[in-house]
Amino acid sequence: MQPLAMLKHKKTSFILLGVAIAAALFLRLVVFGQPKVEVVHVEKRDLAAQVYGNGTVEAKVVVNVASKITGRIVEVNADQGDVVKRGQVLAKLDLSELQAQNRQAEASLALATKNAARFKALVAKDLVSRQEAEQYETAYLLAKEAVVASRSRLDDATIVAPEDGVIIRRDLELGATVTAGLPIFLMANPETVWVKANVDESQLKGVAPGQPTTITLRSAPGEKFPGRVARLAWESDRVTEELEVDVAFTPALSHFRLGEQADVLIAAGAKQGAPSIPKTALVTREKQRGVWVVEKNRLRFQKIGTGIEDAQFIEITTGLAGNEAIALAAPEKMAQLTDGQKVRVAK
Repeated sequence: MQPLAMLKHKKTSFILLGVAIAAALFLRLVVFGQPKVEVVHVEKRDLAAQVYGNGTVEAKVVVNVASKITGRIVEVNADQGDVVKRGQVLAKLDLSELQAQNRQAEASLALATKNAARFKALVAKDLVSRQEAEQYETAYLLAKEAVVASRSRLDDATIVAPEDGVIIRRDLELGATVTAGLPIFLMANPETVWVKANVDESQLKGVAPGQPTTITLRSAPGEKFPGRVARLAWESDRVTEELEVDVAFTPALSHFRLGEQADVLIAAGAKQGAPSIPKTALVTREKQRGVWVVEKNRLRFQKIGTGIEDAQFIEITTGLAGNEAIALAAPEKMAQLTDGQKVRVAK
């Protein structure tokens, strides 16, 4: 081949190669570079709203069982996890010193009783003054009060359950010395045990006391416990933007651990034939909830109003006529979509 012809051939090859590269770039950037989305439409579905919350098992009222006097523990009849009844003996303190004090008080009372009676008789015969007789009467009354006090201390040496409940914690052991007011046991009534759940503020619509719930405990992941919403707090956490919702067990748990992690699902309502879309189609733009509507392969942000929602779908109350093609893609792709952007619709 002549050099001139070879040069023309190479030039033509370079041109063709450039055209091919340009075409490939065009297809990559303009056609295939457009994000691929599926489209969904508003459909009528039966929705059962479930609001999620997580928290811990707590007791509304816990009771410290403490001694009223100082003494040494000589008997312990209850331990952690024991179910006890009101008045049941939980522990006893050493009685030896208290019994000695009681014997002395009763002996003093006996003597004071005799002296008061004797001087009362002498006053009647005008053999002693009334003032002197009154001193013995006062001594008798003081001795009587001392006996009452000593017997009360004897009773206080027996520690009993103030109400029905479960022993949550035992703080002192056999042989320990307890002072007045120092707790020996911590107990709670199972009827007051509930889950203090934290619920996102955005999910609180429709949540009210009395609604049925399902509770799952970390110690029993496969088991579901029935419950009900007992009350809602009136102040949200300003950092987490969550509200505390107290959920009671129905029936009350016979075995529980305070502080255990728990999840709750609140049945916040149900609606039949609700116009709805998959929740994954929702996007938030400038603090407004909406969807991407696909029109002639371009995106348009449409603000919407929402109602009841379940785990997968959410009711559309305003903003859509019902015949729109709504873009749906993986969450990371949904976050990158922009208004007016061209997209490829999956067939």
